[in-house]
Amino acid sequence: MSGISNYMEDRLLNNLRNTSGAVAAVWVKLHISDPGETATSGAATEATRKSISFSAASGGEMASSGTVTWTNVSTTETYSHFSLWDAESSGNALWKGALSSTAAVTAGDTFNITSLTLTLD
Repeated sequence: MSGISNYMEDRLLNNLRNTSGAVAAVWVKLHISDPGETATSGAATEATRKSISFSAASGGEMASSGTVTWTNVSTTETYSHFSLWDAESSGNALWKGALSSTAAVTAGDTFNITSLTLTLD
């Protein structure tokens, strides 16, 4: 069986932090179902991508550093997943995953992601 070392996991994750120049910025998008491999399925109607930053990777994990906020969301829906992108619009999908819990929002609400952890292991 083969696997990736913790050192390499951290190196790969840190490419999303703009410390090595691999990705200039990372943007998070909300989804109401699994985004799929291209991160284009199940997009939330609240389509605004928000900038997100991460702390240094350690032990194959990396956590967001700071709260990401959507103020006055456009539609009543339930967020369940996220995707990460290298641009505020268009661009390339970098990562996808499930939120730690689903979040039902009503149009006009504020929605926050207080912590988002990416894991390679």
